[in-house]
Amino acid sequence: MRRVVSLYLPTWPTDRLRRSLGKDAPPADVPVVLVGRSGRKRMVLAADAAAQALGLYPGMAATQARALCAELVVHDADPEGDVEALDRLALWALKLYAPIVAADPPAGLVIDASGAAHLFGGEEALLADMVARLARAGFAARAAMAGTWGAAHALARFVKAPATIVSSDQSGRAIAHLPAWALRLPDGMADALGKMGIDTVGEIEAKPRAPLALRFGPELTRRLDQAYGRAAEPIDPVEAPELIQVRQVFAEPIGAPETLARYTLKLVGALCEALEAKGLGARTLDLRFHRVDNRIEAVRVGLAKPVRDIKRLTRLLCDKLETVDPGFGVETMALAAPTAEPLTWKAVATDLTQAPTPDVADLVDTLANRLGPGRLYRTAPAQSDVPERSVRQIVPTAPPTGDAWPAHWPRPARLLPHPERIETLALLPDQPPTAFTWRGVRRRVKRADGPERIFGEWWRRDGEVDAVRDYFQLEDDAGERFWVFRRGDGEQAATGDLTWFLHGLFG
Repeated sequence: MRRVVSLYLPTWPTDRLRRSLGKDAPPADVPVVLVGRSGRKRMVLAADAAAQALGLYPGMAATQARALCAELVVHDADPEGDVEALDRLALWALKLYAPIVAADPPAGLVIDASGAAHLFGGEEALLADMVARLARAGFAARAAMAGTWGAAHALARFVKAPATIVSSDQSGRAIAHLPAWALRLPDGMADALGKMGIDTVGEIEAKPRAPLALRFGPELTRRLDQAYGRAAEPIDPVEAPELIQVRQVFAEPIGAPETLARYTLKLVGALCEALEAKGLGARTLDLRFHRVDNRIEAVRVGLAKPVRDIKRLTRLLCDKLETVDPGFGVETMALAAPTAEPLTWKAVATDLTQAPTPDVADLVDTLANRLGPGRLYRTAPAQSDVPERSVRQIVPTAPPTGDAWPAHWPRPARLLPHPERIETLALLPDQPPTAFTWRGVRRRVKRADGPERIFGEWWRRDGEVDAVRDYFQLEDDAGERFWVFRRGDGEQAATGDLTWFLHGLFG
């Protein structure tokens, strides 16, 4: 099922200006507009959020904008530079998110994210990552995902939410209440519809098609059908000039799974030869299938480290072929490595009696492309005495960190995501509980060891300046062992309120 993301950058020109000015950029609350010539007049072509809040808008005369705001900062617009920067942003998204990305001028991107969302932990996580990354770079953004480009484009621009997701079968219904110009209609067509009493997309959909086509031509019904998924709207993906890519064009369209797999092997071989000539290994592979109906199907695989092993890469790509719909046939296949890194070789030990170091990168790649790379990790120690901060996630193939957990006190095999409150019977100030109730079950303590005192990390936040935890290892009548702590030292109220929590389980 097709899933299309529209990424909308509402203040792209002014955000780009602020980023280029760096430290010399005006504060965020100072209104900024970009002006340019429209015929013989100087007009406002772009306005940031602060300017729009004051009633300034694109299309306003520059002199009128200056008269309305004495503190207005005015710069010359650079439409050509904005378009070029948008193409560079599309290349960034191509390498990071999906194999099919295109610029959607004047202020957006369109991304075919079919089959790519799971690599980021789901559709919500994918959109959240896009918006957050752009926000950190200084660009305001809104993202929408739907079953068609037209629906996603409309939702991103007319729904005031950072991220909007609608199912593919509900895309048409989701845009029915939006204004008519959400369909990307030519200038003046939406105004003409309004004069006829047609203001929303749903009202256009409800009207007979023949009179609309006669009055407005084929463009209106074409845009409507594209938004509702009744007509195809292909995306012409951006391609980096330096992209390492190989192609196979077919005299007759192909579609059989075994044929697609056979040519996948041939393309992988050709790509590995190109990578070897440059001393590189692939970290990401995009395999695109150009169908006869002008639609592109694509699969993406990621790798834990640079690879140009033909057998391994072919297996990873062929595992994804079942998600490809060849339609009425594929006329071109293209394989690219949007991310490639220098491939370094490791010396092999000459001592045949020494067991070789196992290489789990192949297993990591297989699991990561099925589950998503964010869901595959290993744990490593972190420099912190606070238990929940002493563990961090690192990539499975990361080298040893050199850190180690403290050995003077044992740690539980399982640490709960969050400490859970328990009811206890205990003596103060430094005695372990004699019984406790956790998740509705009362347990009698048979053996106990402790306390191990852990202080808060005062440099992180003020609330931990005086914080104290006393940890105990408890064993109940059934032989189960628990790791509990009391908040506070039992003497000074500032250290904690003496409530008890269970934090981990041994064995």
